[in-house]
Amino acid sequence: MALFLRILEWSDPSKVTLVYKLPLKKGGREINHKSKLIVRESQQAIFVHKGQICDIFSPGTYSLNTQIFPILSKLAGWMYGFQTPISVDVYFINTKQFTGYKWGTANPILMRDPEFGAIRVKGYGSYAFKVDDSGVFLKELFGTNSTFVTSDITDWLKTMLISALTDALGESKLSALDLASNTIEFNQTVTENIQNKFKEIGLYLTNLFIENMSLPSEVEKAIDERTKLGILGDKTDVMMKIATAEAMKDAAKNQGAGGAFMGAGIGFGAGGAIGSAFATAINSPAPAQEKKATSKTCPSCGAEISKSAKFCSECGEKIPSKKFCSECGAELSQSAKFCPECGAKQ
Repeated sequence: MALFLRILEWSDPSKVTLVYKLPLKKGGREINHKSKLIVRESQQAIFVHKGQICDIFSPGTYSLNTQIFPILSKLAGWMYGFQTPISVDVYFINTKQFTGYKWGTANPILMRDPEFGAIRVKGYGSYAFKVDDSGVFLKELFGTNSTFVTSDITDWLKTMLISALTDALGESKLSALDLASNTIEFNQTVTENIQNKFKEIGLYLTNLFIENMSLPSEVEKAIDERTKLGILGDKTDVMMKIATAEAMKDAAKNQGAGGAFMGAGIGFGAGGAIGSAFATAINSPAPAQEKKATSKTCPSCGAEISKSAKFCSECGEKIPSKKFCSECGAELSQSAKFCPECGAKQ
């Protein structure tokens, strides 16, 4: 650059620079009335003289002899129409939106859930920001630094976001079951809570995204169980009956499986009652079968003799063959005097 600058401008090749201090020669800061200022879109330029902000320029092209002279003449006491060079600091501020910066909870956030009690929640997401007030930003953050990049501030911004998120979780009194369905509303709440903090340093939070809120594994398991019950709904009773029937069917095939079926009954939520019913049904002795007749009575002496005997072993009488009713033909006992079917006398 020449001693008396013609053009004051800056372009950002890095894409992460928030503030750039223009390096001027002869002590680094002299300009004169022949200099021109070019401020590109998404930029602002700040002129600082002896630690005091002279003016802030928005995008455009400026002739310094006419557009900056009234301000500097008061500050520097110029009496000669801007013919003498003056020492100033020129800062270019990048006012574009910086996107895709990540945030995440290093440690779980403790919250009081109305259904599960005290639980710990983890979360992560992304955010975007930009410079909203260049003058405040200069005074509060970068001061006299020659450059100021996003990495100089993003860790601090992330801490601010997590602090606001923690407050919002505590004040929302939402159940863990409702976090996923209220993500957009939750984003808005956190953004509103933290926006004033950003403005205090000349920044504006343009976007905040909560991509995920995760719960401890035991809480997730409890939610899964509750979801399963919700899906079953009023079909639980039918399923219990089906399971009981299947278990009883298997029990009939395997008499030694009583304990296993008791466990199956409990697993379906039937509890000890069904388990006891299984045990009783399985362990009860089989009903006694009728004893097959292997003997008969001698019609003559009344002695018990073999069913196939043709003569009585006691009195020697011949055992008659089967007796039938003379009227209806029904089979009768040897001692029957009347037919039990038709009542005819025998």
